[in-house]
Amino acid sequence: MPQRAVVLLSGGIDSSTTLAVALQQGFETYALTVDYGQRHRRELECAGRIARHLGASRHTTVRVDLRAIGGSALTDAIPVPLDRSDAEIAHGIPITYVPARNTVLLSLALGHAEVVGAFDLFIGANAIDYSGYPDCRPEYLAQFERLANLATKAAVEGRGTFRVHAPLLRLTKAEIVRRGAELGVDFSLTLSCYNPDDTGRACGRCDSCRLRLKGFAEAGLRDPAAYVTQ
Repeated sequence: MPQRAVVLLSGGIDSSTTLAVALQQGFETYALTVDYGQRHRRELECAGRIARHLGASRHTTVRVDLRAIGGSALTDAIPVPLDRSDAEIAHGIPITYVPARNTVLLSLALGHAEVVGAFDLFIGANAIDYSGYPDCRPEYLAQFERLANLATKAAVEGRGTFRVHAPLLRLTKAEIVRRGAELGVDFSLTLSCYNPDDTGRACGRCDSCRLRLKGFAEAGLRDPAAYVTQ
């Protein structure tokens, strides 16, 4: 009987590739998507399509409205930065950082894991081609894993040891694109944009779009996503 894993699935290329990696490793996957009030809500639909496309055993969406806290261009009335250079993207923590988002998401994944009997949590965090978010760093993920084994009934009672997997952590965006393509991820089903239009087309100008386009270009592959600027 395969081991179960909870995989955080946002609908972008990183989390979709992470789900494909978990499946390739033989896990019975429980995909978890969090509707946290993000302005790019089209990604929620994409997550459902990806879960079905890749064959997750179950896909669950949890709603936690982080708009009540705000403080981010993704959850508040703050403009999404556009047309930033690679140097600007690589410097500092941008306003698209959602306060404590990965802590909230991983905590929900941990709770879901306890319920379904899983001890493996997968997250598409990346510390190479990313926007400087502090909760994507390896030291953060190591500390959350430690927390998981201190704060849960399943671990305290000795039923298992929780592990946080970030298989894309040290890959460039180009390497992630290649890995996803090798594993059969249909990238046309994914959305990375922070500021899509009403029809779901990516803006091509936000940090996430620019990192995605750069990754596909460096991988020598065509990005099948629909862009406003195309």
